[in-house]
Amino acid sequence: MTAAPLAATRPAAEATTTIVIGSGFSALAVAAELNRQGIKAIVVDSFCPLGQATVPQPVTGSISLADLSERSEILRLLENYARRHSLDIRPSTQALELTRQPHEAQAHRQWRVRTATGTLSAHSVVFTRGALSQLRRVLHSVGVTTAADVRDGMHSLGLYLVGVGDLAIPSTQEILHQAKRAGQSIKSRVAIPEAGHALAFA
Repeated sequence: MTAAPLAATRPAAEATTTIVIGSGFSALAVAAELNRQGIKAIVVDSFCPLGQATVPQPVTGSISLADLSERSEILRLLENYARRHSLDIRPSTQALELTRQPHEAQAHRQWRVRTATGTLSAHSVVFTRGALSQLRRVLHSVGVTTAADVRDGMHSLGLYLVGVGDLAIPSTQEILHQAKRAGQSIKSRVAIPEAGHALAFA
């Protein structure tokens, strides 16, 4: 009997703590940081809604050659870290749709990402640069429409953005700092419902 392919053995619906949407340096930085924080995560490729072509994103922008060299070295270290710790990174799985689950069905996992092979549900979602346009649509759909509301509105909803600066593509160190801040915030958010659940059974 031939063993079934790995993808075929995955359930149609999976639950995790955080879904990272994107690829490349920013996504790997977030995945590594979440793992260091003890947060379970699944990394899928950037959004490509059905019927829309993927638009290539700029990868260099105003980054200097020195920063590109540093980023390449750190990227190599992140890739080794991902392999060594068996991080759940699925470059061939593309996010097709993100929806917020009804309050009564959340069970601490308020977001659902639909892919071609099933659905993923999670407490938090991290977007990287490639998924920026989809993030804007999601924020608008839940009433976050002004720049002043974005940071507080996103974090209250369990949404995070890594790899995007105010005016230009952030530096390598800034991306790593963004990933660290997102990981710490997600860990804090996860601890609150877990503490409440524990008190309910005390």
